[in-house]
Amino acid sequence: MRKYAWLKDPHVTADGMKVWKIMLCTADHGCYLFLYSDPDAVMSSSDLWYESPEEVYECWDEFVDEKRWMELEDPLPYCQHDAFVPVRVKGRNIGKPEWGKFEVLRDGSWIEYKPQ
Repeated sequence: MRKYAWLKDPHVTADGMKVWKIMLCTADHGCYLFLYSDPDAVMSSSDLWYESPEEVYECWDEFVDEKRWMELEDPLPYCQHDAFVPVRVKGRNIGKPEWGKFEVLRDGSWIEYKPQ
């Protein structure tokens, strides 16, 4: 399950990062909360680990705007769980990942993607 939310106002973390939106992604034994430091960001700037979605809601609901949490489809195979569009590590689908190099699915084709 993936859900995302916009924050009422940018939230400043303890290390000074401004967070504009967040995405919750459940995993086998807990969940990730991805943090986005730019309103237009496709991929997260950092993440946090929580024991459960309920713990995320308890910690973050006061900052979430009036639209609340919106559901997202699960990512395509081999794609990044924190990305709002289909993005994957180049070569990951064939078992030869080129870490640090990404591809994005556009018009049915995988093309080079350089995160900002």
